[in-house]
Amino acid sequence: MPLSAWELWACASTVLKTHGDKAALHIAEQIGALALKGDDEGIRTWQEIAKRIEQLQTGAEAPGTRH
Repeated sequence: MPLSAWELWACASTVLKTHGDKAALHIAEQIGALALKGDDEGIRTWQEIAKRIEQLQTGAEAPGTRH
């Protein structure tokens, strides 16, 4: 079952806080491991997390957070 948008943002935030400037490397490792297993859904999930991390790093707002 795919993660919700909220869950993807939460994962992105956690990965960024945990791995800091090495978050991209962590994501690449996760995607590589999932590719070896043939887990396409897992790969897509990590790609979505990566997009959100990029937005967090560039200061882009998460959808629905504008006040």
